[in-house]
Amino acid sequence: MGIQDWPASDRPREKLIQRGPESLSDAELLAIFLRTGVKGKSAVELARDLQEQHGSIGALLLADIDSFTSSRGLGEAKYAQLQAVLELSRRHLLETHDRGDEITSPAAIRKFLQLQLKHQEREVFYTVFLDNRHRILHSEPMFLGTISSATVHIREIVKAALSRNAAALIVAHNHPSGVAEPSAADIQITKRIREALDLVEIRLLDHFIVAENRVESFAERGLL
Repeated sequence: MGIQDWPASDRPREKLIQRGPESLSDAELLAIFLRTGVKGKSAVELARDLQEQHGSIGALLLADIDSFTSSRGLGEAKYAQLQAVLELSRRHLLETHDRGDEITSPAAIRKFLQLQLKHQEREVFYTVFLDNRHRILHSEPMFLGTISSATVHIREIVKAALSRNAAALIVAHNHPSGVAEPSAADIQITKRIREALDLVEIRLLDHFIVAENRVESFAERGLL
């Protein structure tokens, strides 16, 4: 039986409109994105199959084009459509946080940095510039690296902070390996960044490492 034969209250699209997106399961939300199923399967059944095949909804969303299009019912057009949706979501959150929001919650900055860095296949060093009330002035990826490392130029960080008239910084980078544990090199570069910023009276509030399902804080671990 196709979705069109279901009671209206059970159809994902109608359910979303009536009750809001938070009332839908991952499979139902994915079914709305898919729009149609395949022969013998509704869009919801196909969505459940895709979740099972990829292991999680997150793994499906972050799949590369070859892995994504190898799934039944998915092609390059769907891949492009999904990437556009994900990028719009990232840009919306970035825009929201660039409008002078005050950093009041460690959980909020963790979610923000996860969205920016979790999907990256190479190391990216990210910087968030703050004013003296810890409101975001600007944020951007500053250095791009390889799958295992990124070269960080401390002079460029200080220069950018001064040009933004920042009073404080939060820095972050991702570990594509999925291991969130800080390396000796991570600890050393953090110390050097903090010392360089201290010379110009700018505080380094924290350094986060973003891995697959974890975000580690240097400040919380006493490494600052």
